[in-house]
Parts: sequence; structure tokens; C-alpha cells
Amino acid sequence: MRRILLLEDDIILQEIIEEFLIERGYRVDCYYDGESALDAAMKEHYDMLLLDVNVPEIDGFEMLEYLREIRNRTPAIFITSLGDLKNLRKGFDLGAEDYLKKPFDLEELAIRIEHHLRQGGGDIRECGPYTFQPERHLLLGPEGERIPLKAKESMILGYLLSRRGEVVSFDELIANVWEEDQTPAYATIRTYIKNLRKILGHDMIENVKGEGYRIDAADRV
Repeated sequence: MRRILLLEDDIILQEIIEEFLIERGYRVDCYYDGESALDAAMKEHYDMLLLDVNVPEIDGFEMLEYLREIRNRTPAIFITSLGDLKNLRKGFDLGAEDYLKKPFDLEELAIRIEHHLRQGGGDIRECGPYTFQPERHLLLGPEGERIPLKAKESMILGYLLSRRGEVVSFDELIANVWEEDQTPAYATIRTYIKNLRKILGHDMIENVKGEGYRIDAADRV
């Protein structure tokens, strides 16, 4: 299930968008202020960011600017009442994939989300000598070799990369990678990790005994 972060301080509009996207099969996490949304975006893995601009604490422009500075490439669409050319240019200059002026048709929003998710290259992450494209479940090697990953392997790697330098427990992986009605055995997770380490090298993903797994913040991956 694709996961979307929605930053919108108009509670009624937030609920309308959330309900619409859930009906389209997305999982949606909603935030009223930019500080909470930024904290979530840095800790969790999202497939798309929908960002209002004029929100409390940290505005949407500042949030995306910071995320791009730390190499978070999650596709982002601004949904805002700021429709002048100056702000339109600013949104794209900061690294947004799209810019939608309020009021907008929900079906148009869905079309734009689906289009950018199909592109597959928005959320690209450096992974040691590899380039990781999570939407395509693909690793690209330094010589151009293509290494396909299983969907769960890709989701696990993406989540570990979103938590660089932090130990991620089995239970945290289950909560963020599997659906609520799915509870894989720890042995299943170990198998996925073992396969990833075969591809990336055993030093890439550290096994922290009794705690979980960690990808080095120094970007050995």
C-alpha cells in the first residue's frame, strides 16, 4: 500500500483529501503543522508528500527545502492557495514534482499523484556504490547493472535508509513495512535481510545483536 504524508492546516479540507485518498487505496498520515510533518518525514518512509505552504510552525516551502538538503527525494506536490508565478517558481526550484493551486478537483490531484508515482525515479537514494530506486524495486550498480529486488526487500531497505544511523527493531519493521493484519515471523525478516546483505555486502546492514538492524549514518550503504 502506497503511503502519503498530507500536510494541511484546514481540518475540513484535510479530512476530505484523506477520505478521498483512502478510498483510492492509499495509506494517509495527516499533519496540521510543518514541524510535526517534518519530523514524520524524517523518521518514516513515504511514497508521496502533499504539502500546503502556509501552515503553523514550519511552512511547506521550508520543510521541502530541508528534506532536499538531507537528500530525501520523496516526490512532493504543493497544494496551496499561492498561485502567483513567484511562488510557483519557488516551489519547483525547491525540488517539488508538481504544484496544484486551491481550489482543485480531487480527481485531478489523484491523476497527478498517480503520474508521479509511476515515474519511479522521484525517491532515489544513494546506497554505497548503488543507486536505489524504491518505486521500481531496483538497485543500479556503478557499471550500470540492474539488480531487481523483491517488493518486501525494497520496502525494508527503504525503511532502513530512512532511519540511517538508528537501530530498527523487528517490531518496528513489521509496523512500517507490513499491513496491520499481517505479522511475519522474525525468521522471515531475517531471510529478507540475509538476501539484502548478499547483494549489498554484509557490512552494509549491521546486525545489532538483540536489538535489530542499522544502516550507518556515515553512508556505508
